[in-house]
Amino acid sequence: MKSILTVFTFACLPLLAESSAAERPPNIVLILGDDQAWTDYGFMGHSEIRTPHLDKLAARSLVFERGYVASPLCRPSLASMLTGRFPRGHGVAGNDVDGGNDREKLDIPVREAFHKLPSFVKLLTSNGYLAHQSGKWWEGGHADGGFTHGMMPRPARHGSAESLAIGREGMKPVTDFIDHAVAEKKPFFVWYAPFLPHTPHNPPARLLEKYRVPGRAADVAKYYAMCEWLDETCGELIDHLENRNLGQNTVVIYICDNGWAAASTNRDDPAQKNWKGYALRSKGSPYENGIRTPILISWPGKAAAARAPEFAHAIDLFPTIAAIAGLEAPADLPGIDLLDERQRKRRDTVFGVTHSIYNMTPGDPDDTLQYLWCVEDEWKLIVRFHGSDTTFYRDVHLWDHAPVRLYRIKQDPREENDLAERHPEIVERMRGKISAWHTVKGQ
Repeated sequence: MKSILTVFTFACLPLLAESSAAERPPNIVLILGDDQAWTDYGFMGHSEIRTPHLDKLAARSLVFERGYVASPLCRPSLASMLTGRFPRGHGVAGNDVDGGNDREKLDIPVREAFHKLPSFVKLLTSNGYLAHQSGKWWEGGHADGGFTHGMMPRPARHGSAESLAIGREGMKPVTDFIDHAVAEKKPFFVWYAPFLPHTPHNPPARLLEKYRVPGRAADVAKYYAMCEWLDETCGELIDHLENRNLGQNTVVIYICDNGWAAASTNRDDPAQKNWKGYALRSKGSPYENGIRTPILISWPGKAAAARAPEFAHAIDLFPTIAAIAGLEAPADLPGIDLLDERQRKRRDTVFGVTHSIYNMTPGDPDDTLQYLWCVEDEWKLIVRFHGSDTTFYRDVHLWDHAPVRLYRIKQDPREENDLAERHPEIVERMRGKISAWHTVKGQ
């Protein structure tokens, strides 16, 4: 009888272990692309850029093709993801504070106010998660943001040299953290925000050679190769999860902070001669190549793989991650749980904002306001403002004189036909929506 009980006990141990693991909150991995247009993935239909690992992730994910960010610029975009609030709500309107060269000193009041707000990282770590920061991180040291582990022990603008090397120089800090969390038997959160495909565009030669073809501009070839380089690093991260048998209890989310396009793709635009950094109407702008991104959520056994027709938004990350972890997000957040189809179907409009790029005014985000925008199912309205813009980055917006622009966005996703003059009634109706969402002083 004793031998039978012994055999039965040992036979049940794997089942007990699986049951225990299933009862633990899921691990969460957030992959943040950096400066990549919404079209530039295999799973989004690009015919040249190879992204096999993200394509594989998309095949098992809930995919939102119509995802948007709150701001088309790195720092305010990430701040909105963390807090679930628009820039007016968290105070981070641009990349730097206006007023001089002492960036660290000028930035202190912005960061102090920002860190008084709840974030999903702080919510997770206060409820037993271990959390690791790698890559882009603007808001001080990683501990300031609530991370238990990370690559930013002290402030260093958008990232320390070590942190910004993640992906480009291997994945060991991230995979070591995952192994540590497993050894500690703790649920974990990974913030993987590599400086990819962001400039400098210096891809490995083996990737660049794939994209050097006759007639293709050098800046385009380098960018395409950088997109594949990001994809390779995502594959390394996901493979590590699978090799550690963590795939079934790990949620993987993908989003990009804002769009980007090579300057040569806009060479026929007379305004481009005043701005050499990248194509106008991409990064830093309210056009689709600035604000749109696919959003993927992979949760095996919980979220069915599908292409969701509804809108998704960066402000949704906080309520979605909270729901995944079985926690409560603040009740005043404007976003929704993206895994709740009823909430998705109730949303008919998404909004966003664009400020000056390299100057912001602490305590007065609207001082540098350049655009407000909203998107409905068929239509998109962009409203132009002319806030303070004190650096040469003003050339990203200076060319744009139209007070409003209206696009039938489903039919015209490249925004080639401005229909504002032909449909003034739609302009006024959508402008009313924007005014109800974001009132501007003096307007």
